[in-house]
Amino acid sequence: MLSILSSIEFQMCLLLFVALGGYILASKIHQSAIVGVIFAGILIGPSVLGLVTYTDFVRSLAQLGAVILLFVIGLEFKVLDIFKLKYAFIALVGVIIPWLGGYGVAKLFGYNLATAIFVGTALTATSVAITANVLREMGKLQSDVAKAIIGAAVIDDILGLLILSTSQQIASSSFAFFPIFLILLKAIAFVVIGVIVGSLYLTKSIKRLDDSKLAQKYPEIIFIFAMMIAFLYALIAEAVGLSAIIGAFIAGISLEGVIIRHGKNYKQGAEYLQIIFAAIFFISLGILADIHALTWGILLFLIVVTIIAVATKLIGCYIPARWSGASNQDSLAIGFGMIPRGEVAMIVALIGINAGLIGQDIYVSIVCMALLTTILTPIILRKWFFKDTEQRRRI
Repeated sequence: MLSILSSIEFQMCLLLFVALGGYILASKIHQSAIVGVIFAGILIGPSVLGLVTYTDFVRSLAQLGAVILLFVIGLEFKVLDIFKLKYAFIALVGVIIPWLGGYGVAKLFGYNLATAIFVGTALTATSVAITANVLREMGKLQSDVAKAIIGAAVIDDILGLLILSTSQQIASSSFAFFPIFLILLKAIAFVVIGVIVGSLYLTKSIKRLDDSKLAQKYPEIIFIFAMMIAFLYALIAEAVGLSAIIGAFIAGISLEGVIIRHGKNYKQGAEYLQIIFAAIFFISLGILADIHALTWGILLFLIVVTIIAVATKLIGCYIPARWSGASNQDSLAIGFGMIPRGEVAMIVALIGINAGLIGQDIYVSIVCMALLTTILTPIILRKWFFKDTEQRRRI
């Protein structure tokens, strides 16, 4: 029986069954699918039933889901909607203040310099996949708030990469300016070149393929080609040090607006695909958080660092959003939308513990903080800022 439970086939089928079941149940009770699927992950993970653990297999499926999800999200946006100077301003301030908050809390609790630096780094993260999916569920992706959140979160990912690299060097007493500059240069070059190549050349390639006899005979060929582009951008992003999900997002916004006449609509196909795999991404967050690892000794630190994580991101994004001309409510929505740390903070924690720069107590705290902020954001956005939208959808 134990061999069956640990087999890859069983775990894959269980993940998909429970993840999609959580998706349906959450929709049935008018809650965000993210919340329902994460709780499903907690149920089958080490915290409760222990049927699935966070193995490399689960992690790989989860990352695949995030890549497909961000490709689909990218298809909803035009390039000029996302990359604006005011969004970079929001991202910059929204990174600095959380880093200072995380660093200060860790020092207050008596942790050493390396640990404090990594706690601050974990608090700078924003999981663009979480908020983007919530806004998508509510039909709000084309709102000004959504554009600000997505734009700032993409830039946040680049800044977070620089901070992580800097933190690792400082913590190991080997800081050098050139590697940091090189990372920034590669990130900017990838985004600029990726958008230009996608918008000017790959879109034309899709149109030519759509007009070919091949697409008329095999309509699915357009969908296949579009997904090839998404995965190509994802792997190039990983190669230059960015997240694969940012690469997929750049592919999506590059292919936005392509009109298909003969082949099957790749946007619709990708949406069905992301329902399955994105559900695995969200359920993996629940699996990763093992509440048995919590002790009374670190519970106080977890509570404080979670409060600081919420407050600093909210303040750090609210203030520049207001200075940029957003209304009070929109600025608050942007602040709350940038709160979820999700898998990004968890990855930072994993890097820290593998490098011996943080202990198990800090690792567990960051993972649980990331989970709590991920659950909190969909609830706040649905029940507070977009309450009228939710009521109309139920009627």
